[in-house]
Amino acid sequence: MASFLFHTSRRSVSCLSLHRKFLNHLSSLEAPVSYTRASLVSNLWCNRSDFACKNFIRDFRYGLIHGLSTSSDLKESSKNDESPNSSVKNDGRSEAKVEMSWIYLYLPKKIQPYAHLARLDKPIGTWLLAWPCMWSITLAAPPGQLPDFKMLTLFGCGALLLRGAGCTINDLLDQDIDTKVERTKLRPVASGQLTQPQGISFLGLQLFLGLGILLQLNNFSRILGASSLLLVFSYPLMKRFTFWPQAYLGLTFNWGALLGWAAIRGTLDPAIVLPLYFSGVFWTLVYDTIYAHQDKEDDLKVGVKSTALRFGDSTKEWISMFGVANIGCLALSGYNADIEWPFYALLAAASGQLAWQILTVDLSSRADCNRKFISNKWYGALVFSGILLGRLSS
Repeated sequence: MASFLFHTSRRSVSCLSLHRKFLNHLSSLEAPVSYTRASLVSNLWCNRSDFACKNFIRDFRYGLIHGLSTSSDLKESSKNDESPNSSVKNDGRSEAKVEMSWIYLYLPKKIQPYAHLARLDKPIGTWLLAWPCMWSITLAAPPGQLPDFKMLTLFGCGALLLRGAGCTINDLLDQDIDTKVERTKLRPVASGQLTQPQGISFLGLQLFLGLGILLQLNNFSRILGASSLLLVFSYPLMKRFTFWPQAYLGLTFNWGALLGWAAIRGTLDPAIVLPLYFSGVFWTLVYDTIYAHQDKEDDLKVGVKSTALRFGDSTKEWISMFGVANIGCLALSGYNADIEWPFYALLAAASGQLAWQILTVDLSSRADCNRKFISNKWYGALVFSGILLGRLSS
Protein backbone atom coordinates (compact mmCIF):
# COMPACT_ATOMS: atom_id res chain seq x y z
CA MET A 1 0.00 0.00 0.00
CA ALA A 2 2.80 2.39 0.88
CA SER A 3 4.48 1.66 -2.44
CA PHE A 4 1.21 2.31 -4.29
CA LEU A 5 0.71 5.66 -2.51
CA PHE A 6 4.31 6.64 -3.23
CA HIS A 7 4.02 5.97 -6.95
CA THR A 8 0.60 7.65 -7.11
CA SER A 9 2.03 10.71 -5.40
CA ARG A 10 4.96 10.81 -7.80
CA ARG A 11 2.56 10.48 -10.73
CA SER A 12 0.42 13.39 -9.47
CA VAL A 13 3.45 15.61 -8.88
CA SER A 14 4.74 14.74 -12.35
CA CYS A 15 1.39 15.59 -13.93
CA LEU A 16 1.23 18.90 -12.05
CA SER A 17 4.72 19.67 -13.25
CA LEU A 18 3.68 18.94 -16.81
CA HIS A 19 0.63 21.17 -16.36
CA ARG A 20 2.89 23.97 -15.19
CA LYS A 21 5.25 23.54 -18.15
CA PHE A 22 2.27 23.37 -20.48
CA LEU A 23 0.86 26.66 -19.22
CA ASN A 24 4.27 28.33 -19.27
CA HIS A 25 4.72 27.29 -22.88
CA LEU A 26 1.29 28.62 -23.80
CA SER A 27 2.19 32.01 -22.38
CA SER A 28 4.87 32.32 -25.06
CA LEU A 29 2.41 31.72 -27.90
CA GLU A 30 0.67 34.40 -29.91
CA ALA A 31 -2.73 35.52 -28.61
CA PRO A 32 -5.42 34.44 -28.96
CA VAL A 33 -4.40 30.83 -28.36
CA SER A 34 -5.98 28.53 -30.92
CA TYR A 35 -7.63 25.22 -30.20
CA THR A 36 -5.42 23.37 -32.71
CA ARG A 37 -2.25 24.88 -31.32
CA ALA A 38 -3.31 24.03 -27.78
CA SER A 39 -3.92 20.46 -28.88
CA LEU A 40 -0.45 20.16 -30.44
CA VAL A 41 1.29 21.62 -27.42
CA SER A 42 -0.71 19.46 -25.03
CA ASN A 43 0.33 16.35 -26.97
CA LEU A 44 3.99 17.36 -26.56
CA TRP A 45 3.81 17.85 -22.81
CA CYS A 46 1.30 15.32 -21.56
CA ASN A 47 1.00 11.59 -21.98
CA ARG A 48 -2.46 11.03 -23.48
CA SER A 49 -2.81 7.76 -21.56
CA ASP A 50 -2.61 9.65 -18.30
CA PHE A 51 -6.18 10.10 -17.09
CA ALA A 52 -5.48 13.22 -15.05
CA CYS A 53 -3.61 14.90 -17.88
CA LYS A 54 -6.27 13.91 -20.36
CA ASN A 55 -8.96 15.53 -18.21
CA PHE A 56 -6.79 18.59 -17.82
CA ILE A 57 -6.44 18.90 -21.59
CA ARG A 58 -10.17 18.51 -22.06
CA ASP A 59 -10.98 21.15 -19.43
CA PHE A 60 -8.32 23.47 -20.83
CA ARG A 61 -9.72 23.18 -24.33
CA TYR A 62 -13.19 23.87 -22.98
CA GLY A 63 -11.85 26.96 -21.23
CA LEU A 64 -10.19 28.13 -24.44
CA ILE A 65 -13.38 27.73 -26.40
CA HIS A 66 -15.72 29.31 -23.89
CA GLY A 67 -13.44 31.65 -21.97
CA LEU A 68 -10.93 33.24 -24.34
CA SER A 69 -13.23 33.81 -27.31
CA THR A 70 -13.93 37.47 -27.99
CA SER A 71 -17.02 36.66 -30.04
CA SER A 72 -19.55 33.87 -30.25
CA ASP A 73 -17.13 31.68 -32.18
CA LEU A 74 -13.45 30.99 -31.52
CA LYS A 75 -11.67 30.97 -34.87
CA GLU A 76 -8.22 29.91 -36.02
CA SER A 77 -6.64 31.95 -38.80
CA SER A 78 -4.20 30.38 -41.21
CA LYS A 79 -0.83 31.94 -41.89
CA ASN A 80 -0.68 30.57 -45.42
CA ASP A 81 -4.20 31.06 -46.75
CA GLU A 82 -3.27 32.06 -50.27
CA SER A 83 -6.65 31.40 -51.88
CA PRO A 84 -9.95 32.82 -50.57
CA ASN A 85 -11.66 29.61 -51.64
CA SER A 86 -9.14 27.24 -50.06
CA SER A 87 -10.32 25.40 -46.97
CA VAL A 88 -8.18 22.27 -46.49
CA LYS A 89 -4.45 21.79 -46.16
CA ASN A 90 -2.56 18.86 -47.62
CA ASP A 91 -2.53 17.19 -44.21
CA GLY A 92 -6.33 17.41 -44.01
CA ARG A 93 -6.50 20.14 -41.37
CA SER A 94 -8.44 23.32 -41.99
CA GLU A 95 -6.26 26.22 -43.10
CA ALA A 96 -8.97 28.88 -42.93
CA LYS A 97 -11.09 29.55 -39.87
CA VAL A 98 -12.31 26.77 -37.63
CA GLU A 99 -15.39 27.40 -35.54
CA MET A 100 -15.12 25.59 -32.22
CA SER A 101 -18.00 24.50 -30.02
CA TRP A 102 -19.26 21.82 -27.66
CA ILE A 103 -19.94 19.64 -30.71
CA TYR A 104 -16.20 18.91 -31.07
CA LEU A 105 -15.93 18.00 -27.40
CA TYR A 106 -18.89 15.75 -26.81
CA LEU A 107 -20.24 14.28 -30.06
CA PRO A 108 -18.81 11.34 -32.05
CA LYS A 109 -16.72 12.44 -35.01
CA LYS A 110 -19.10 10.98 -37.61
CA ILE A 111 -22.05 12.94 -36.20
CA GLN A 112 -20.28 16.29 -35.90
CA PRO A 113 -20.81 17.47 -39.52
CA TYR A 114 -24.55 16.79 -39.29
CA ALA A 115 -24.79 18.66 -35.98
CA HIS A 116 -23.03 21.62 -37.58
CA LEU A 117 -25.27 21.40 -40.63
CA ALA A 118 -28.32 21.75 -38.33
CA ARG A 119 -26.54 24.57 -36.39
CA LEU A 120 -27.10 22.78 -33.08
CA ASP A 121 -24.27 24.80 -31.56
CA LYS A 122 -26.03 28.08 -32.48
CA PRO A 123 -29.46 27.97 -30.81
CA ILE A 124 -30.34 31.60 -31.51
CA GLY A 125 -32.05 30.62 -34.78
CA THR A 126 -34.27 28.16 -32.93
CA TRP A 127 -35.23 30.84 -30.40
CA LEU A 128 -36.10 33.32 -33.15
CA LEU A 129 -38.27 30.72 -34.87
CA ALA A 130 -39.91 29.54 -31.65
CA TRP A 131 -40.86 32.88 -30.05
CA PRO A 132 -43.63 33.86 -32.51
CA CYS A 133 -45.13 30.38 -31.99
CA MET A 134 -45.04 30.83 -28.21
CA TRP A 135 -46.56 34.32 -28.48
CA SER A 136 -49.45 33.01 -30.57
CA ILE A 137 -50.15 29.92 -28.43
CA THR A 138 -50.18 32.02 -25.27
CA LEU A 139 -52.36 34.71 -26.84
CA ALA A 140 -54.84 32.00 -27.89
CA ALA A 141 -55.18 30.67 -24.34
CA PRO A 142 -58.49 31.31 -22.56
CA PRO A 143 -58.49 34.43 -20.31
CA GLY A 144 -57.00 33.75 -16.90
CA GLN A 145 -55.45 30.41 -17.92
CA LEU A 146 -51.96 29.19 -18.68
CA PRO A 147 -51.12 28.29 -22.29
CA ASP A 148 -51.28 24.67 -23.44
CA PHE A 149 -47.97 23.19 -22.25
CA LYS A 150 -48.16 20.27 -24.69
CA MET A 151 -48.47 22.69 -27.60
CA LEU A 152 -45.57 24.80 -26.33
CA THR A 153 -43.43 21.66 -26.18
CA LEU A 154 -44.47 20.43 -29.63
CA PHE A 155 -43.80 23.80 -31.22
CA GLY A 156 -40.45 24.08 -29.42
CA CYS A 157 -39.36 20.74 -30.86
CA GLY A 158 -40.81 21.71 -34.23
CA ALA A 159 -38.81 24.95 -34.22
CA LEU A 160 -35.60 23.02 -33.56
CA LEU A 161 -36.30 20.58 -36.41
CA LEU A 162 -37.57 23.14 -38.93
CA ARG A 163 -34.72 25.55 -38.25
CA GLY A 164 -32.27 22.69 -38.78
CA ALA A 165 -34.04 21.67 -41.99
CA GLY A 166 -33.94 25.26 -43.20
CA CYS A 167 -30.18 25.42 -42.56
CA THR A 168 -29.70 22.16 -44.45
CA ILE A 169 -31.69 23.47 -47.44
CA ASN A 170 -29.75 26.73 -47.31
CA ASP A 171 -26.37 24.98 -47.33
CA LEU A 172 -27.35 22.61 -50.13
CA LEU A 173 -28.53 25.45 -52.37
CA ASP A 174 -25.78 27.90 -51.42
CA GLN A 175 -22.75 25.63 -51.65
CA ASP A 176 -21.25 27.72 -54.47
CA ILE A 177 -21.74 30.95 -52.49
CA ASP A 178 -20.63 29.61 -49.09
CA THR A 179 -17.20 28.65 -50.42
CA LYS A 180 -16.55 32.31 -51.26
CA VAL A 181 -17.71 33.85 -47.97
CA GLU A 182 -15.28 33.90 -45.06
CA ARG A 183 -17.89 33.19 -42.38
CA THR A 184 -19.44 30.24 -44.22
CA LYS A 185 -16.61 28.61 -46.20
CA LEU A 186 -16.13 25.82 -43.64
CA ARG A 187 -19.77 24.78 -43.39
CA PRO A 188 -20.06 20.99 -43.82
CA VAL A 189 -21.33 20.91 -47.41
CA ALA A 190 -19.21 23.82 -48.66
CA SER A 191 -16.02 22.36 -47.18
CA GLY A 192 -16.69 18.83 -48.43
CA GLN A 193 -17.21 17.23 -45.02
CA LEU A 194 -20.62 16.11 -46.29
CA THR A 195 -21.64 15.32 -49.84
CA GLN A 196 -24.84 16.54 -51.48
CA PRO A 197 -26.48 13.07 -51.19
CA GLN A 198 -25.61 12.93 -47.49
CA GLY A 199 -27.10 16.38 -46.96
CA ILE A 200 -30.28 15.44 -48.84
CA SER A 201 -30.64 12.24 -46.78
CA PHE A 202 -30.25 14.22 -43.57
CA LEU A 203 -32.85 16.72 -44.79
CA GLY A 204 -35.25 13.82 -45.40
CA LEU A 205 -34.79 12.67 -41.80
CA GLN A 206 -35.41 16.18 -40.45
CA LEU A 207 -38.58 16.60 -42.51
CA PHE A 208 -39.81 13.15 -41.52
CA LEU A 209 -39.44 13.99 -37.82
CA GLY A 210 -41.12 17.34 -38.41
CA LEU A 211 -44.02 15.57 -40.09
CA GLY A 212 -44.47 13.49 -36.94
CA ILE A 213 -45.03 16.70 -34.97
CA LEU A 214 -47.32 18.23 -37.59
CA LEU A 215 -49.57 15.15 -37.60
CA GLN A 216 -50.35 15.74 -33.92
CA LEU A 217 -52.13 19.02 -34.77
CA ASN A 218 -55.66 19.53 -36.10
CA ASN A 219 -56.38 19.24 -39.83
CA PHE A 220 -56.47 23.00 -40.45
CA SER A 221 -53.06 23.38 -38.77
CA ARG A 222 -51.60 20.52 -40.81
CA ILE A 223 -52.49 22.25 -44.07
CA LEU A 224 -51.29 25.61 -42.78
CA GLY A 225 -48.03 24.12 -41.49
CA ALA A 226 -47.31 22.19 -44.69
CA SER A 227 -47.80 25.33 -46.76
CA SER A 228 -44.89 26.98 -44.95
CA LEU A 229 -42.50 24.58 -46.71
CA LEU A 230 -42.93 26.62 -49.89
CA LEU A 231 -41.37 29.56 -48.07
CA VAL A 232 -38.69 27.42 -46.40
CA PHE A 233 -37.47 25.92 -49.69
CA SER A 234 -37.54 29.16 -51.68
CA TYR A 235 -36.01 31.54 -49.11
CA PRO A 236 -32.33 30.66 -49.82
CA LEU A 237 -32.78 31.73 -53.45
CA MET A 238 -34.11 35.21 -52.63
CA LYS A 239 -30.73 36.85 -52.06
CA ARG A 240 -29.86 36.10 -55.69
CA PHE A 241 -32.81 38.13 -57.01
CA THR A 242 -33.79 40.83 -54.51
CA PHE A 243 -32.27 43.21 -51.99
CA TRP A 244 -35.06 42.19 -49.59
CA PRO A 245 -34.30 38.56 -48.60
CA GLN A 246 -34.68 39.63 -44.96
CA ALA A 247 -38.35 40.47 -45.61
CA TYR A 248 -38.85 37.04 -47.17
CA LEU A 249 -37.16 35.47 -44.15
CA GLY A 250 -39.62 37.37 -41.97
CA LEU A 251 -42.55 35.84 -43.83
CA THR A 252 -40.96 32.41 -43.33
CA PHE A 253 -39.70 32.62 -39.76
CA ASN A 254 -42.91 34.05 -38.32
CA TRP A 255 -45.33 31.55 -39.85
CA GLY A 256 -45.65 30.10 -36.36
CA ALA A 257 -47.60 33.21 -35.32
CA LEU A 258 -50.38 31.93 -37.56
CA LEU A 259 -49.87 28.26 -36.86
CA GLY A 260 -49.81 28.54 -33.07
CA TRP A 261 -53.21 30.22 -32.95
CA ALA A 262 -54.65 27.72 -35.44
CA ALA A 263 -53.37 24.78 -33.37
CA ILE A 264 -55.32 26.04 -30.32
CA ARG A 265 -58.43 27.55 -31.91
CA GLY A 266 -58.73 25.48 -35.11
CA THR A 267 -59.13 28.64 -37.20
CA LEU A 268 -57.62 32.12 -37.62
CA ASP A 269 -58.78 35.45 -36.22
CA PRO A 270 -57.32 37.98 -38.68
CA ALA A 271 -57.75 40.94 -36.32
CA ILE A 272 -55.36 39.27 -33.85
CA VAL A 273 -53.06 36.97 -35.79
CA LEU A 274 -52.31 39.20 -38.79
CA PRO A 275 -50.91 42.10 -36.68
CA LEU A 276 -49.01 39.49 -34.65
CA TYR A 277 -47.59 37.93 -37.81
CA PHE A 278 -46.52 41.23 -39.36
CA SER A 279 -45.00 42.35 -36.05
CA GLY A 280 -42.71 39.35 -36.39
CA VAL A 281 -41.90 40.23 -40.00
CA PHE A 282 -40.83 43.75 -38.97
CA TRP A 283 -38.84 42.31 -36.06
CA THR A 284 -36.99 39.99 -38.47
CA LEU A 285 -36.17 42.96 -40.70
CA VAL A 286 -34.49 44.58 -37.70
CA TYR A 287 -32.41 41.68 -36.43
CA ASP A 288 -31.53 40.10 -39.77
CA THR A 289 -30.46 43.41 -41.30
CA ILE A 290 -28.09 43.82 -38.36
CA TYR A 291 -26.92 40.25 -38.93
CA ALA A 292 -26.41 40.85 -42.66
CA HIS A 293 -23.93 43.63 -41.95
CA GLN A 294 -21.45 40.92 -40.93
CA ASP A 295 -21.21 39.70 -44.53
CA LYS A 296 -21.67 42.88 -46.55
CA GLU A 297 -18.10 42.95 -47.93
CA ASP A 298 -18.26 39.29 -48.98
CA ASP A 299 -21.77 39.75 -50.39
CA LEU A 300 -20.52 42.52 -52.64
CA LYS A 301 -17.72 40.31 -53.96
CA VAL A 302 -19.98 37.32 -54.51
CA GLY A 303 -22.83 39.35 -56.00
CA VAL A 304 -25.66 38.46 -53.62
CA LYS A 305 -28.08 40.99 -52.18
CA SER A 306 -29.31 42.00 -48.71
CA THR A 307 -31.04 44.84 -46.91
CA ALA A 308 -27.65 45.70 -45.38
CA LEU A 309 -26.42 46.56 -48.87
CA ARG A 310 -29.73 48.18 -49.84
CA PHE A 311 -29.83 50.51 -46.84
CA GLY A 312 -26.09 51.18 -46.48
CA ASP A 313 -25.42 54.21 -44.28
CA SER A 314 -29.17 54.70 -43.76
CA THR A 315 -29.56 51.32 -42.03
CA LYS A 316 -30.32 52.70 -38.59
CA GLU A 317 -33.08 54.93 -39.92
CA TRP A 318 -34.68 52.00 -41.75
CA ILE A 319 -34.51 49.53 -38.88
CA SER A 320 -35.80 52.21 -36.50
CA MET A 321 -38.94 52.45 -38.65
CA PHE A 322 -39.24 48.66 -38.67
CA GLY A 323 -38.86 48.63 -34.89
CA VAL A 324 -41.67 51.16 -34.45
CA ALA A 325 -43.88 49.12 -36.81
CA ASN A 326 -43.08 45.96 -34.85
CA ILE A 327 -44.13 47.49 -31.52
CA GLY A 328 -47.23 49.05 -33.06
CA CYS A 329 -48.40 45.76 -34.55
CA LEU A 330 -47.84 43.94 -31.27
CA ALA A 331 -49.84 46.57 -29.39
CA LEU A 332 -52.68 46.31 -31.94
CA SER A 333 -52.74 42.51 -31.68
CA GLY A 334 -52.87 42.67 -27.88
CA TYR A 335 -55.60 45.29 -27.95
CA ASN A 336 -57.75 43.20 -30.30
CA ALA A 337 -57.20 40.19 -28.06
CA ASP A 338 -58.42 42.15 -24.98
CA ILE A 339 -55.20 41.51 -23.11
CA GLU A 340 -54.55 43.29 -19.79
CA TRP A 341 -52.05 45.95 -18.74
CA PRO A 342 -49.03 43.70 -17.85
CA PHE A 343 -48.65 43.07 -21.58
CA TYR A 344 -48.19 46.77 -22.29
CA ALA A 345 -45.75 47.23 -19.40
CA LEU A 346 -43.49 44.47 -20.67
CA LEU A 347 -43.96 45.61 -24.25
CA ALA A 348 -42.48 48.94 -23.14
CA ALA A 349 -39.51 47.04 -21.68
CA ALA A 350 -39.14 45.12 -24.94
CA SER A 351 -39.22 48.43 -26.82
CA GLY A 352 -36.31 49.60 -24.71
CA GLN A 353 -34.33 46.46 -25.52
CA LEU A 354 -34.99 46.91 -29.24
CA ALA A 355 -34.07 50.61 -29.09
CA TRP A 356 -30.83 49.69 -27.31
CA GLN A 357 -29.94 47.31 -30.13
CA ILE A 358 -30.60 49.85 -32.86
CA LEU A 359 -28.96 52.84 -31.19
CA THR A 360 -25.80 51.13 -29.95
CA VAL A 361 -24.98 48.61 -32.67
CA ASP A 362 -21.70 49.22 -34.46
CA LEU A 363 -22.53 48.18 -38.01
CA SER A 364 -18.85 48.14 -38.95
CA SER A 365 -18.06 45.54 -36.28
CA ARG A 366 -18.93 41.93 -37.03
CA ALA A 367 -18.61 40.98 -33.37
CA ASP A 368 -20.99 43.71 -32.21
CA CYS A 369 -23.52 42.94 -34.95
CA ASN A 370 -23.48 39.32 -33.82
CA ARG A 371 -23.93 40.28 -30.16
CA LYS A 372 -26.92 42.49 -30.94
CA PHE A 373 -28.41 39.80 -33.17
CA ILE A 374 -28.14 37.17 -30.42
CA SER A 375 -29.69 39.53 -27.86
CA ASN A 376 -33.02 39.21 -29.68
CA LYS A 377 -33.74 36.05 -27.72
CA TRP A 378 -34.30 38.36 -24.73
CA TYR A 379 -36.58 40.62 -26.76
CA GLY A 380 -38.69 37.58 -27.63
CA ALA A 381 -38.72 36.51 -23.98
CA LEU A 382 -39.94 39.94 -22.83
CA VAL A 383 -42.82 39.92 -25.32
CA PHE A 384 -43.74 36.35 -24.32
CA SER A 385 -43.72 37.29 -20.62
CA GLY A 386 -45.97 40.26 -21.34
CA ILE A 387 -48.48 38.13 -23.26
CA LEU A 388 -48.45 35.46 -20.53
CA LEU A 389 -48.99 37.88 -17.65
CA GLY A 390 -51.50 39.91 -19.62
CA ARG A 391 -53.51 36.80 -20.46
CA LEU A 392 -53.43 35.54 -16.86
CA SER A 393 -54.70 38.93 -15.69
CA SER A 394 -57.60 38.94 -18.18
